[in-house]
Amino acid sequence: MADLTRNAEAARRAIDTLLRNARVRSVMLRIPAPAIAGDITEQLGLTTPQFQDVELNPAVFRTASTQVTKAGAMERDLFVSATTVQALTGSQNFASANALFATAFGILIDETLMEILSVSEIEAGGQVCGYRLLLREAPIPT
Repeated sequence: MADLTRNAEAARRAIDTLLRNARVRSVMLRIPAPAIAGDITEQLGLTTPQFQDVELNPAVFRTASTQVTKAGAMERDLFVSATTVQALTGSQNFASANALFATAFGILIDETLMEILSVSEIEAGGQVCGYRLLLREAPIPT
């Protein structure tokens, strides 16, 4: 059992190292800002929702396929370290990485907001080592 745990931890460190040494980009995860306790206007929905951007680093960003969607946007992959996501999940009081990504408004890359289409885990030795996010440029409201 101890060997399996050590191997899984080694795989996680290897993924972290690979991501840091690849074409790393600094990307921001846009999540809702914490609610203000006792603010009656927020409770009634009278205020504009606030967001905060938190950095996901290391992360590798690439084109997922050569096909363009019906809306004319290309889909892209973002690979993120599980170590980064785990730290962020704990610091923002989310129950899990899935809850974090489900609550997120999107991913901000070079001033372009990308919509999260799906999230999948990258596992090694039974432990999550990273996450693959399938992204698409968010539609501009008309």
